[in-house]
Parts: sequence; C-alpha cells; structure tokens
Amino acid sequence: MHVLVSGGTGFIGKPLVERLLALGHSVTVVSRTPAKVGRMFGDKPAACSIDALPDAFDGVINLAGASLDQRWTSKYKKVLVESRVRATETLRKAAEERGATAFISSSAIGYYGDRGEEACTEDSAPGSDFLADICIQWEAAAASDKLRVALVRTGVVLHHSGGALGAMLPIFKWFLGGRLGSGRQYWSWIHLDDIVRLFIWALENNDVRGPLNGSALNPVTNRKFTKTLAKAVHRPVSLPVPGFALRLLYGEMADMLLNGQKVLPSRTRSLGFSFDYDTLKEALESAIGS
Repeated sequence: MHVLVSGGTGFIGKPLVERLLALGHSVTVVSRTPAKVGRMFGDKPAACSIDALPDAFDGVINLAGASLDQRWTSKYKKVLVESRVRATETLRKAAEERGATAFISSSAIGYYGDRGEEACTEDSAPGSDFLADICIQWEAAAASDKLRVALVRTGVVLHHSGGALGAMLPIFKWFLGGRLGSGRQYWSWIHLDDIVRLFIWALENNDVRGPLNGSALNPVTNRKFTKTLAKAVHRPVSLPVPGFALRLLYGEMADMLLNGQKVLPSRTRSLGFSFDYDTLKEALESAIGS
C-alpha cells in the first residue's frame, strides 16, 4: 500500500514508519518540516507538507497533534484542539477525494474523562473534561461515509525513548520517583511495539473499523505503576508528589497525571488483535532495556 503518515517523525510515528517500510509498504510522511524526514529516515520514505499531498494514496495513519506536555494556557488549548482537528479534517477530505480506502486516526483514552475505578470499554460514554472534548472533536473530524475509519484511543505508551516513561526514568534513577497525588488513579498503558503493531493491524485488516482501545489488558493504579517501575530500575519508591504541587507547577495539565481511566481493550481483542505485552512488569523491562 501507499500509506500517508502524519506525525511520522514523532515518538510513535518514527518506529511506525520504519515498520511500514520493513513490511514493504510505500510511505509518504506528512510533516511541517519535510527536510526533517530526510534527516531522520534518509531517502526511504517520501515527504510532503499537508498543503502538498500526493495525488493518490491507499491509506492514512494520522498521528498529527501538538504535544500535551506543556502548560495549558487558553492560547495553547486552542493549539491543542486545532492541531488535531484541522489536520484530521484536511487529511480525511484528501483521502476521500484521492482514492484512499482506509483512514486510521489516533485518539486517546482521555476520551473517557476521569472515571475512577469504573472499567471503560470502547462502548463507554465520553467524559466531559477538556481532554475528553479534544478527543470527541478529533474523532468527529475523522468520520466519513466514504472511508473505512478506525480510531485508536491510545493509552500511556511505554518506551525509554520518549513519552511518560522517558520523562520518568531519570527521576526514578536519581531516587526521586514517587506516586503522583493519591496514586489511586488508573494508568492504562501499552508498550510502544504493541501500539505500532495495532496501527498497522488496523490499516491492513479490512474488517477493522470504529473505536479501538490502544491499551493493554491489565491497567494499574499509579501507585502500582510507581512500585513496578522502581523495582524495574532497582530503586526504592520515594516520597509522593502532592497533587497541589503538580497543579501549581502545571496548572490544568496536571489533570493528565492526577486523573485516570481504567481502560479495557474489549473491542480491540474481539476483532482479533493480540498484545505481545500483557503485564506491566514485562512491558517495563522491555521498554527500559530496548
């Protein structure tokens, strides 16, 4: 297939592009800085801007969106929404017009809002906070009667090269890693290798459409996550980080750390996807060492 990948130089996008190429697909990476694609991958994938898309392609994997990992001012909130919604609308319309059949779009488990200990499947209702609202708009922008659309609601992606784990590892190695707030909030996680496989599986299987929870079978509380990570790096658990301190430091962005969702990949599994990493211990050992 000729696959368009937006966000292809990012934390998930880079290994995704590499895996698509290894499987024999033709890849065009959509980037605000196409020259960066050449520096990262060489001449293997093509590169283009979102304003100069190819005349024809078979499918899209859409990972576009500004980073959530900075303070959410009113101005930056608009950036977070528009970077997802506008890019998704542009790519979806182009896919409809240029012969594509599959549109695989990223979303997030933030769709469910803060749900405490309630188990959330793909059939659960959305939440009502800012992150949920982003995801609702993001998914709506991908909706199409002309394409097969799959929506991957991604959990906390584990790998030492980036994401939450990449930020946490140095802190834990310096004996400073502790639970966040009460530690009772659920963190629904997935290994980087599994989320890459999930996006490609959704692209390649014509029966797969609709929402897919991109998180592993065994979500854990932040307290459990902290203990397991500390053990994996052979460090003790340090003092907890109070919720008020996180809110002073990060403002509303602290909601990502202090709120949580216990997400189960019910539909993802029923459609036939199998995870390579089922337990947090094995996922962390691989993600830290790989």
